[in-house]
Amino acid sequence: MSLGALKKITNDKPLWDAYVEYLDSKISAAHVRIEQSNDAEAMYRIQGEIAALRRLKLMREEVNGHS
Repeated sequence: MSLGALKKITNDKPLWDAYVEYLDSKISAAHVRIEQSNDAEAMYRIQGEIAALRRLKLMREEVNGHS
């Protein structure tokens, strides 16, 4: 995906807000899974998933050069 295509997503406020809402729902679901997990390896994997999703929420700043 080109930087131009990413700028379209990050600079379209309704689209960006929907994207962030989607990421937040995925993070919330991961929190539920981590709370219910008894396996340390699974918890570490889910922690990594949460970290990656949070990093995606910073995409707007990175694409627009505010990092």
